[in-house]
Amino acid sequence: MTKDVNGRTRAYDSSGRRNRAAATRLAILDAARQAFLEHGFAATTMPAIAASAQVSVETVYKAFGNKAALVKAVFDVAVVGDDQPIPLMQREFVQRNIAEPDPRAKLAAYGAHVGALAPRTHPVLLVVRDAAVSDPAAAGVWQTLQNERLVGMTAFATHLRDQGHLRPGITMPHARDVLWTHNSVELWDLLVRQRGWGARRYGTWVGEQLIAALL
Repeated sequence: MTKDVNGRTRAYDSSGRRNRAAATRLAILDAARQAFLEHGFAATTMPAIAASAQVSVETVYKAFGNKAALVKAVFDVAVVGDDQPIPLMQREFVQRNIAEPDPRAKLAAYGAHVGALAPRTHPVLLVVRDAAVSDPAAAGVWQTLQNERLVGMTAFATHLRDQGHLRPGITMPHARDVLWTHNSVELWDLLVRQRGWGARRYGTWVGEQLIAALL
């Protein structure tokens, strides 16, 4: 509670503070993404990110803890498009894909989603993967991202099995590994970055490959 100029008591409105904090987080995340992509993980410093975001270094550390946590947050925002604390499984695309009754449409839509999302997420993944070779902090983030992806593909494969969509002889672990391979940054790197495929072509191909391999 607080008082106005006339001494009347009124409820404290914290929405302005929350909005400012959210705007500060987004400014830091935008500055960090640009820095990581331009300079790599090792050469990017927290003071440089703070300067680019026009905040103090202490603010960056308070918001994210350390550089490893910050690059993980940059990736997470790239995946979902915002900084809201909504679990991935509750996101609109995931729920819509789960509800889709046609398995061919389900996998085609998933492939298109992978193709559309990769230009945002995979450059960040490559930064982390390349740094993981020599930087323990980056290696920890890379392993976390790999583990999270495996959990997601296990859930997707389990859903396909439970809905009776998998071709006879295709087990859940096999389906999980096929899904895991087709949404990997390595496959995207080969076809999009090295061979020049466009995002739409790549997404369509991923969907076609999954349909042929699993249904």
